[in-house]
Formats: sequence, structure tokens, C-alpha cells
Amino acid sequence: MKTWTGILFLGVLISLGTHAHAEGTTPERQIETFMRLSGMRPNAVNGQDFFTSKHGREWSCSSCHTADPTVLGKHVKTGKVIQPMAPAANPERFTDAAKTEKWFRRNCGDVLGRECTPEEKADVLTWLASLKK
Repeated sequence: MKTWTGILFLGVLISLGTHAHAEGTTPERQIETFMRLSGMRPNAVNGQDFFTSKHGREWSCSSCHTADPTVLGKHVKTGKVIQPMAPAANPERFTDAAKTEKWFRRNCGDVLGRECTPEEKADVLTWLASLKK
């Protein structure tokens, strides 16, 4: 029974991601999706704390993206410039659900050593979406 539940859940996630990708998306839509998946209301204060804190690993999100996500960041190992994370400073940010998932998966792995939860994603996106340029 658990296998079928997992397969059904995965199908829903793929459907949501494909639907959002096909139509384009917005940060607000992605926040709503993560909020539905977590069953929690997003909290911008928690998102800022999550973004700027280390989580038992060497880096935090702000290690590369800076504590001010309205400005350019720089990857700490490669030196590659990273465009601002805040949608107010970078309107392209969080308009592609597949890209959002890809980068959350990679960066959460580096920062946390695991994938981020839907609640953590909703909190971070809520904070980033609240920032002004």
C-alpha cells in the first residue's frame, strides 16, 4: 500500500511541475504549491533565518547568494557570478518550476546534506519575494 501512495504522490508532483513549467509560473504560484504540499503557512522571518544560517555544514545559502539577495552573488568555490535571488531584482527568478526544483535540490544538498522540505522552500521563497530592490 505504501508503494502505491508514493507513486501517486510522485505523479501529483510531476503533474504540478509539468503544468507550472508548461504555462510558466510565478514566485507566488510556487509558494502556493509548496504551501499546499507542506500544509503550513509560509513564514518570511523563518525563510530569512534559513537562508542566512548554516545547517551543520560548511555553507549557508548566503555564502554564495549574499545576505542581501537583491545583489549579485558569487559561488564560493568557482567564483562564478550568480544573478540576484530576489524577484524584485531579477524578474526571471522563480518563473520556471523545473529550474526552481533543480536548484533547490542541488543547493539544499550542499547546504543541508538533504533535500529541502516544501515548508523550507515556501519560507525561503516568501522571504525572497518580499524583498524590494
